[in-house]
Amino acid sequence: MMGSSFLSADRARSPPVKVLSSQLREGTECQTAGGRSEYVIRRLGPGEQRSLQVSVVWMQGTVLEVQSDHNTVLILDETGNFVVSGINSVPKGKPCLSTGKYVMVMGVIQSHSPEPVLRAVKMADLSENALIHRKNWIYEVEDLQQILP
Repeated sequence: MMGSSFLSADRARSPPVKVLSSQLREGTECQTAGGRSEYVIRRLGPGEQRSLQVSVVWMQGTVLEVQSDHNTVLILDETGNFVVSGINSVPKGKPCLSTGKYVMVMGVIQSHSPEPVLRAVKMADLSENALIHRKNWIYEVEDLQQILP
């Protein structure tokens, strides 16, 4: 369950968008009218390459390194590394934080370059069916991005 601070502080944010780390790395930062940072990324898939504005994302990948003392984890998806901060305050997040586990992370983008950094809101262990999740992930990302307005 998401913390009440996330819900109240981020009520105006859009729902999480499934993305790859390379999309964030190649994206550009912009400010909303309210002064909040958002990131403009290129959509995956064929057809017209409209951009997509995101601030809360859903990412998946394999845990490479856990640094509990720094409150971070390094994760690798199909397109590169990304860092997740705030791992010590995510409910039920710690059990999935061991090297080699395949996890999903929902979080607020903190930075996009040189590698993406998210502030974790939710984490889940997908290792039980990692092969299926890993194989389908890029298709899920592309499919969602193609149907979003």
